[in-house]
Amino acid sequence: MLNLKKMFVVAITAMMLNLPAKAMQSDIVDTAVSAGSFNTLVAAVKAAGLVDTLKGEGPFTVFAPTDEAFAALPAGTVEDLLKPENKDKLVSILTYHVVPGKVMSTDLSGKTLDVSTVQGSSVKIDAMAGVKVDNATVTAADIEASNGVIHVIDTVIIPM
Repeated sequence: MLNLKKMFVVAITAMMLNLPAKAMQSDIVDTAVSAGSFNTLVAAVKAAGLVDTLKGEGPFTVFAPTDEAFAALPAGTVEDLLKPENKDKLVSILTYHVVPGKVMSTDLSGKTLDVSTVQGSSVKIDAMAGVKVDNATVTAADIEASNGVIHVIDTVIIPM
């Protein structure tokens, strides 16, 4: 009975917000999987052992490179990063794409910031005209998940 009540509350809330109930229940990983344009990112998250973390409570802000962004890396880079012996480097690169907290585009608009990433380094965000994250451009913003938000970027960003 409690589960039925919970599902009813989620459905009513989704209708009030004009969102599908499933979207409200999808975490960052499931949202990325269902989008269909983050297959390489999802494979990398799995190889790095970060699935449980990104399915966790959060909130997280993920600057998510598309499959095309990964394809633009030098030949063999992705395959090399996915090898077990390169897991630490892969984790470092992936966590550089994640900021703790839920940062919406309206929080960034008109600002230039250095923001600490989960990896430990800072990423430069320039939202004065569009949004740049280091050398990547945000091509879609504010894709909400149950535990944070995804901003789609066109380039894989690499920590210095």
